[in-house]
This record gives sequence, structure tokens and C-alpha cells, in this order.
Amino acid sequence: MTTIPATPSPATVAPVTKEPTPPPGPRRRLADRFAGGTGSRWFPYVLVFPLALVLFGYVVQPMFATFAESVGVDGVENYGSFLTGDGVARSSLVTSLIISAASVLLCGIVGVAMAFLLKRFSFPGRKLIEAIILVPAALPPLIGAISFQLLYSETGILPRGLQQLFGAENPVLPFSGIAGVLVVHTFTMYPYFYLSASAALGGMDPSVEEAAYNLGAGRVRVWRTVLLPMLTPALVSASLLVFMTSLASYTAPLLFGVDQTMTMQIYINRTNGDLPMASTYASVLGVVSVLFLLGMRWYEGRRSYRSQSKGVAAHRREITNPLGRWLALAASLLATAVLLAPVATIALVAFSRDGSWTTEVIPAQYTMQNFVTIFAEPRAFQPILNSLKMSLIATVACVVVGVLIAYAVRRLDFRGRGLLDVAVMLAWALPGTVVAINLISAFSTGNAFSFGQVLIGTFWIMPLAYFVRFLPLVFRSSSAALAQLDPSLEEAARNLGASWWRAFGTVTLRLMLPGVLAGALLAFVHGVGEFVASVLIYTSETAPISVEINNRMYSFEVGTAAAYGMLQVVLIFVVMVVSGRLEGGRRSTREAARWTA
Repeated sequence: MTTIPATPSPATVAPVTKEPTPPPGPRRRLADRFAGGTGSRWFPYVLVFPLALVLFGYVVQPMFATFAESVGVDGVENYGSFLTGDGVARSSLVTSLIISAASVLLCGIVGVAMAFLLKRFSFPGRKLIEAIILVPAALPPLIGAISFQLLYSETGILPRGLQQLFGAENPVLPFSGIAGVLVVHTFTMYPYFYLSASAALGGMDPSVEEAAYNLGAGRVRVWRTVLLPMLTPALVSASLLVFMTSLASYTAPLLFGVDQTMTMQIYINRTNGDLPMASTYASVLGVVSVLFLLGMRWYEGRRSYRSQSKGVAAHRREITNPLGRWLALAASLLATAVLLAPVATIALVAFSRDGSWTTEVIPAQYTMQNFVTIFAEPRAFQPILNSLKMSLIATVACVVVGVLIAYAVRRLDFRGRGLLDVAVMLAWALPGTVVAINLISAFSTGNAFSFGQVLIGTFWIMPLAYFVRFLPLVFRSSSAALAQLDPSLEEAARNLGASWWRAFGTVTLRLMLPGVLAGALLAFVHGVGEFVASVLIYTSETAPISVEINNRMYSFEVGTAAAYGMLQVVLIFVVMVVSGRLEGGRRSTREAARWTA
């Protein structure tokens, strides 16, 4: 029989004595409150306040300074002159809007058509085109424009080659003026539409399209009522990128002689010392950019574009017609030649002797001296050092601020979160020329955000401009990586006793690191190739690579300019390869996070 032990009476239980816990001191209470992380209602504001101060001081406040400069002592006289003057201002605004709208239309046609062909059809040469279709994205804006000038302008290789081939008196089919600008924009910006449309088509259920065909709809109606509505979010996103980039374009109008654009007029007025009028142009251009951004976001948000289908991936259709296959192969080879021609042109001219290419179709004399000069002469190598240093400083600042803003917007609950997101988007919406004029207006005198120092004419104004321009790249990449992480991973670390700072550094930041590094590399590459803002604020000691390329072109040192450009292209290709590997690491990290959860 089992014996059940008797329960001791309360009188026989030995009392357990516990030392009283002293009340926490003021320092301990403050440390616990802030180290406690998101559990404290004050923590989000403690984290967000310095971030909001940075955005206000270097993005918002310079905009106000530009507007104040444009108003000046004469009130709205500059704006009156803009609207009713000699017509240059109005013509520049209309020309910029026309070029931007036409660029969106042309890039949309090319990018969506190529995405549809490559995603829906299988034909000879498809894999070759897929491998090189993003080559234009690797060209810095200035190098892309220069390569097209060397290829397709009146003095370019192709028109002069056709002239010699057909024995014509003048170059055949040269591009100049607005037509040349649109060709450059279409070639360099169609990847925005291609990438967006490819992703949308890849996730679209083909049964929806087949159902429309089975109900008797024709191809045009299917495109209008099924495909285009489902592609709307992708098209809106790409349209925003192309319109903003076109509106901010400076290099293509500069090289193809289109003076009456907003960016060119900003540069001309700034060069002539008329900062108030340059500020007026910058203010108007900034307002147009922000209004277009808000309008496109409103249009996208009017309705839902979600499909209720099962989401089965589409299969490519094989082209079986023999004539169609031959035509597809010929078109693939032609597309390959067109896509690689700009890079091949820069590589060819990089080895030409300065001053030797005059009336010939292609350079007649070649040398390695261009690269030897760049690496052997300290003055020639200085622009490379400048670009690397300034881009690195700006990238580090973008990572610190961008990651924290992404975390605040994605994970914290506080009043004003939408304003913080808008402030980052505002920096993304501003063209480079506007950013430069904003900084000139704000930091031509000392203020609290420059610690009382005048930054114009110093080294630090350049990294600051790069920081303002490319912060959104790191923010968006970090935000996307953070959106794919389960918050419970960080919460588990917090439940095990880790402070917020430790949980963030050892769990969240490590898991989102591939996305952060991808954004950082993108910001660094854009900084190395930046020209639009740099040309307004550089000095002889702080000239970056792009400005040096432009100066060499105007000095007729075309070979050396192309050699600088080739180094930029090689660097960007290397970074693209590294970024691709990081993207693979990001997918592995997501899988690891999913298994851990």
C-alpha cells in the first residue's frame, strides 16, 4: 500500500525571508526606460528625433532656403519674370515636360514589349538577350550620353560610317536636339519598365488571360482590359522613375545641344552668378516633381489590382514557324549589337590617342598612354580618389541613417511616421540640380546644421549632396529586407533578456544585412558616377571622375575621358556582380529566418 505523506501544517513550514529590493535610482530608471526598447512609449521618439532632425536639416530646410533665395528682396518678381519674361523659362518648362512624358512613353513601349517577349515566348537568342538586357543600367549617366554622342551624333561613328558607305555629302541619320535626348533616355531608362513588367508578368496567372480569350475577347481587348490593369502598379512605379530621371536629366541635353530645359537653365543661371533666378527654376522644378509623384501615387491607390486566381506561373510559348525563328534570331543578334555598342564604343575610344581622331570614322591611332597617365600622374588620379572618398563617406552616412529610418517606419508606432516616410521620398523626388541649388542656398553661410561653417567651396559639400541624393536607395533596400523578416525573431531575443540595442544588432541587423549591403553598394556606385549635382558645387580640388570626364571632353582629350569612363563602367560591373551575390545571400537569409521562426 502506498503511503501518502502528510501535508505539513502552516505552523510547521519554515518561513522564507527575502531581502527587500531597494527602489531603483534615477539613473537606473532612465537606463531601463531607454534600454527597454520598444516597450517604452518614449523610445520611438528618442530614436526618431535625431533622424527627423537630419532630414529636416539637410533635405527640408535647404528647400526652404532655396525658396527664400528665389523670393529674395524683390518678393515674387523672379516668379513673375519666370511666367511673363522673354519666354525662355516657359519654353524650358514645357520642353522638360514634353521630353519627360515622351521618355515615359518610349521607355514603356520598349521595356514592356521586351518583358512580354522574353517572359512569354521562347525563341533562338532569348537567353543571350536576357544576359545583356540590363547592360544600359551599368552605364553612368554621363558615360551613357557620351557613348551615344560618339555613336549617333552628326560626328558619330554610325552616321559618318553610313555617309562613307553610301557616298553621301552629309552624315546619314544623325541624331541631334530633342531626338538625340530621347534616344539616350530610351536606351538608358527602359530597364526600369523592363524590370517592373517582368516581375509583374512572372507572377501573373495565365488562366486569367486564357479565360478572356475563351470568352471571345481579341488580343487588343485582352491587353486593354486584362493585362494592362494588372500591370498598372508596375507601370506606375516605372513611370515615376523614368519621369523623375528624365526631368532631372542634364547630361543628354548638354551633349545634344538642348539648352531650353529646366536643368540647363539652372546651370546657366548658376554659372552666370544669378543664384536667385537659378533658385526660382529649382523651386518650380521641385514642385513639378513632387506633384507628379503625388499624382501617380493617387492614381495607383484609386483601386485594387489584386488577382483572385491561383497564381500559376506562365509558360513560354515556343515559336515554331521557321520564318519566325529566323527573324527572331536576326532580331536577337541586332538587339545584342545595339545593347553592347555603347560599351564597345567607350572601350574603343579609351585606347585612342588624344587629338588623333578628327575626320576618320573610327580612331586611327591607339595607345595605352591614357591609362598610364591616369594612374601615374597624381593630378590625373586625384578625381578617382575624390570620387571614392566622397562616395564612401556618403554611403556610410546613408547606411546609418537609412537603416534606422527603415526600422522606425516599419517597426515602431509613433505619431508622425508618415511624415518621416514622406521626407525620405521627398529626397528621392528632387532632381540632382535642385539638390545642388538647395545646398548652395542653405550652406553659403554658416548655420546650426553646418556647425556655423560655410560648406560651399569645401570638401564636405560633395558627400553631403551624395548623402541627400542616395539616402532613399539605402532606405528602400533596408525597408524591403526588413519587411521580409518576422518580428517574432527580435521579440524572442527580447524575451530572453536582451536589450533592444542588442536584439537589433545581433538579430535584426544581421538578418537584413544582405539587403543593407545591396543598397549601400548601389548608393556607392551612384556616387562614383554622379555628375548632375557635382557640376554645380565642385571645386578644382574636389572634382570627381564625372566632372573630370566632362572637362577632358571639352579639352578635346577624348581618349583620356573615355579611359576614365571605362574605369567607371568596370567598377560598376564589379559591384553589380557583388550585389547579385548578395541578393542570393538575401534569399538564403530569408529561408534561414523562416526555418528559425
